[in-house]
Amino acid sequence: MPVRKAEAEWRGDLKRGEGKLWLGRGVPLGDYSAASRFEAGKGGNPEELIGAAHAGCFSMALAGILAEAGHTPQRIHTTAAVHLEKEGDRFSITRIDLHTEVAVPGMSDQEFQEKALQAKVDCPVSRALAATAITLEAKLVPGEGG
Repeated sequence: MPVRKAEAEWRGDLKRGEGKLWLGRGVPLGDYSAASRFEAGKGGNPEELIGAAHAGCFSMALAGILAEAGHTPQRIHTTAAVHLEKEGDRFSITRIDLHTEVAVPGMSDQEFQEKALQAKVDCPVSRALAATAITLEAKLVPGEGG
């Protein structure tokens, strides 16, 4: 399997500095700063990248698990809310809340919840972030034509 990379460049001190983020293949992800990370400033931040990776990984894991159970999903939409909080004199990612809405015909809610929980546990990004509390809210939604 290939190694996946992303890049970051930072210039200046923490409060007034600025940086840029790129995917490993040179695709720019945009600017980031202390204001975009710790306040509501313009730009991205590392926690959003972690959230995007987690939401994408979880969605793919759930699609595979559902398909293995004979239920091909029509749509999986997942949001990952990454909580960055100050603990003492440093910042920590304290929790990640996964919210997913899935259109998958012919599946009971009980079976769906079991498969969603399995995806949360089995997703490689969830396993990499095992020291962080991860919650899951999974909801079945009507599919196309239903």
